[in-house]
Order: sequence, then C-alpha cells, then structure tokens
Amino acid sequence: MSNTTQDLSLDPHGAHGHGAHDNPHLGEQFEDIAQQYDTYTVGMWAFIVQEVMFFGGVFAAYAIYRYKYLEAFSYAHLELDVFWGTVNTFVLLFSSFTMALGVRAAMLQARKAQIGFFLATILFACVFMGVKYVEYSAKFDHGLIPGHNFTLYTEHLNEVREKHPHVAEAVEKNPALVPQMELFFGFYFAMTGLHGLHVLIGIIVIGALVIRAWINKNKPLDYMPVEMVGLYWHLVDIVWIFLFPLLYLVGGH
Repeated sequence: MSNTTQDLSLDPHGAHGHGAHDNPHLGEQFEDIAQQYDTYTVGMWAFIVQEVMFFGGVFAAYAIYRYKYLEAFSYAHLELDVFWGTVNTFVLLFSSFTMALGVRAAMLQARKAQIGFFLATILFACVFMGVKYVEYSAKFDHGLIPGHNFTLYTEHLNEVREKHPHVAEAVEKNPALVPQMELFFGFYFAMTGLHGLHVLIGIIVIGALVIRAWINKNKPLDYMPVEMVGLYWHLVDIVWIFLFPLLYLVGGH
C-alpha cells in the first residue's frame, strides 16, 4: 500500500476521483472515501435520533404518571439507593472519557493504546452492570418487584416504618397508594432495564472492536466504525445522566 493510499484510508476528506477505488477501506458502492464516511455519519445520527425519540417517549410517560401520582412516586423513590446510583454515574462518566481516548487512539492508529482504552471502557461498563445487579437483588429481597412479589408496602410494612415512618403512615391511611408505588417500580425496572440492555450491547460491540484492533494490529484500519461506536456509547451515558436524577434524586415535597 502506498503512503498516498494509506493517508486516504484515514482522512474522510482526502480521497476523491478514480484513485479512491484503490482504497481497501472503500466499499464498492461508494464513489470515494468521503462519501462513505458521510454515509456512516448520517446513518449513525439517524439511529441516535431514533433512540432519543424512543427514550423520550418513555420519559414522557414517566413524567405524566409522576405528575398524576406525585405523592406515591415521591414515597416510592425513597427505596432507591442514591449511593449506588451516584457510583454508577461516575463509572459511566469515566467510561465515556476512556471511550473518547480510545477513539482518538484509533484515529492516530495507536493500536495498543486503543485496545487499552477500550478494555478500560468495558471494565467500567461491567462495573456498572455489577452495581445494577446489586440494586436489582436488593429490590427483589425487599419485595419491590412489580406483580406478586410486590409485598414491601403490604406484607412487610413494618420494614418501611423503621426507615420511613411517614410513608408507612400514609400507606395505612390511603392503601390506594400501593398500586401507584408499584407503577413507579414498573417504570424503574423498565427504564433502567432498557438502559442496561444498551450497556450490554455496548460491551459486546466494544469487545468486537478490541478483537478487530488486535487481529489487525500491524496494518492501518478505517477508524470511522470506532467513531460511530463512540457516539453510541456517549448516548448511553447521556441517557443515564437523565435517568439518575429523574428516578433517584427528584422528590416531590
């Protein structure tokens, strides 16, 4: 591969004309590498917009029911562990930082650094999922799983009274709060579960990038797939930045 061809494979704006088809990273359906990279970018941003609309609909539904059942949602959110939520927030922020460094390393063809930063991102993502497992397990043990296992505010109300006596008193006076609080946890598991699924997908895709970089460690690679995965990962982080205060921090009194 000539130096000119190698440069074209790394520069989205430096390949035009007939010689562009000699680029090993250029798909045969594209005229030049710039057109291919524009297609990458437009496609990824279209996907991100779709994801924003999807999560936006879930957020809107949560906001509507929170407005309707403000008291119940305010009481229910007290059972969430702010400490673990805060830990996961910082974990994802660090993962976003290492992902950005990995993308830059890919642009510079610094293969070892790229692999190292991506492995760090995967590590942070696994820590995030581990913390969610701890949180979910605690909800299961405390009877906060919507359905037949939602028993904290009925069969085990004394446990609530020890931590939040005003909540237990409110439930005793108004039992209709219980199904409304169950709805809160339905939203909690749906929203954090969907987000966790996106984290899991990110782990798999970033892992594929690590394998790709390792296998091809001695030759230049098109960095645009890495940049697209980076955009996806930043979206995952941003969604959590909205989920954390919405579920864990916002009260109502």
